[in-house]
Amino acid sequence: MAEQPVDKKSFKKLGTRHKARRRAVDLLFEAEARDVDPADLLDERVELATRDQAVAPVHAYTHTLVEGVADDLDRVDGTIESYLKDWELSRLPAVDRAILRIAVWELFHANDVPPVVAVDEAVELAKELSTDDSPSFVNGVLGQVVLIAPQVRAAAAATRASRPETDA
Repeated sequence: MAEQPVDKKSFKKLGTRHKARRRAVDLLFEAEARDVDPADLLDERVELATRDQAVAPVHAYTHTLVEGVADDLDRVDGTIESYLKDWELSRLPAVDRAILRIAVWELFHANDVPPVVAVDEAVELAKELSTDDSPSFVNGVLGQVVLIAPQVRAAAAATRASRPETDA
């Protein structure tokens, strides 16, 4: 019997980074629903996973995403809001906000994630977790953010380069 070709979409969905992104969406969604700081919720989950083997450990990339979004939330949200046409960020479904926040943070800060991957992953998460209209909506917003992401990354790199090193 011939070997079945690997379905790239199914394989991608099983990827470690995809799972990490999905868990980050879950944590950001829960933090907003509970009105708690996402970084505090993350710390709570890390602690719970160390005490209870039934709780999955938090992947390092989930940690990076949640902390990154929490640290840069004002700029991330401001960027998203600037590309919403006839919408307010607060009116979007909470899961869409979480997905967009992760993708925008990746576009601005994750130098090891190509922009097309950040957008594709966000669209996949919207397909899995949100409404039928969400994937195209997420894609449309991120399609605009992609255009400014290189300038944001360059500005961040220039800022880092101009800061003197401190001894810690």
